[in-house]
Amino acid sequence: MTAIYKRELKSYLTSMIGYLFIFFVLILTGIYFSAYQLAAAYPKFEYTLSSLTFVFLIGVPVLSMRVLAEERKQKTDQLLLTAPVTVADIVIGKYLALVTVFAVPVLIMCTYPLIMSGFGEISFGAAYTAILGFFLLGCANLAIGVFISSITESQVIAAVLTFVILFAFFMMNGISSFFSESSMSTCITFALLIFAVALILYTMIKNFMISAIVGIVGEIILIIIYLMKSSFFEGGIQKVLQVFNLSGHFENFTNSIFDLTGVVYFLSVIVVCMFLTVQSISKRRWN
Repeated sequence: MTAIYKRELKSYLTSMIGYLFIFFVLILTGIYFSAYQLAAAYPKFEYTLSSLTFVFLIGVPVLSMRVLAEERKQKTDQLLLTAPVTVADIVIGKYLALVTVFAVPVLIMCTYPLIMSGFGEISFGAAYTAILGFFLLGCANLAIGVFISSITESQVIAAVLTFVILFAFFMMNGISSFFSESSMSTCITFALLIFAVALILYTMIKNFMISAIVGIVGEIILIIIYLMKSSFFEGGIQKVLQVFNLSGHFENFTNSIFDLTGVVYFLSVIVVCMFLTVQSISKRRWN
């Protein structure tokens, strides 16, 4: 894993991609910092970080699009897959290289509260709690980008898909407002999702009987739960969609709260995405 990490990190630092990402994050941070902290004398650096979350929509797709897609396109992934390392080592090594590149601007951000302290009194605890949350949010976004890059050999497709998914997560509050919170509409939506899962399962295993059983059993369980306790479905769609609201879990960090639940959430997103990436590559390896 160490060799993969060093190789990947060197590729970012010997090309323009890594430096462009660092420059992009720092230039936007500098603009907001100058506007809010220096010009307006606003004492909360966490407000700047809260305004910067959109930077991942552009930076992450550009940084992560080549991490696995390029290897697959150039067929150099065959060399990695036949090397005496596990697929998990390959994925983790590449991911840690991305995190290291992202850590550079974050470490520079840590100097901004010190600069602010020269002009007045600030809360270092609140500022560095927000920086920690910002770092975890970025790591979760990068993990998603790595997974998307593993399922395609086109860097452009990987970048576009990553942007679309991150944008959907970024706009999750607005998306959830389009759905009704009533029990009936929520139950119908879940029924359609179960049907969609059954169809996807059929396309994967080509077994109509198993797919039909999964769909029918799922629909029956859904109907039983609705008949027994329909209130269980109230606001269900909103609750499910909030699971994908990455920025929403960052809000407590910007409100001077060290949110342990948020830390667990971001780490869970990273672990799940790494697991899915390993499975995606393993499937191609055995095929």
